[in-house]
Amino acid sequence: QVQLVESGGGLVQAGGSLRLSCTASGRTFSSYAMGWFRQAPGKEREFVAAISWSGRITYYAHSVKGRFTISRDNAKNTVYLQMNSLKPEDTAVYYCASRSSNDRDTYYLNPWDYGYWGQGTQVTVSS
Repeated sequence: QVQLVESGGGLVQAGGSLRLSCTASGRTFSSYAMGWFRQAPGKEREFVAAISWSGRITYYAHSVKGRFTISRDNAKNTVYLQMNSLKPEDTAVYYCASRSSNDRDTYYLNPWDYGYWGQGTQVTVSS
């Protein structure tokens, strides 16, 4: 059974930083692309960042590009989201997601591209 567990969320002031972690278990982590999404109250879940299974290819939403960095450590079965220069509009529940199929070394942008999801971690940025 595949499990994804996020951690690292919390309350931070605007301009601050947080690093989210997502640790996977239940299968070979290194074979699957991963992504981060977020959902604010009353809004749809939106794409934040994605990384290919090798880690060589990444992609970011325009709203976070230059401030957030996605990375992965396949030896630790963990994907990270380093978030710098946080803004109040970054406040949301952040979810990590994993592809359910092993395919091309590329990134995926849509929620329906992913078959497994974590439970989410709350990030709150105060002004």
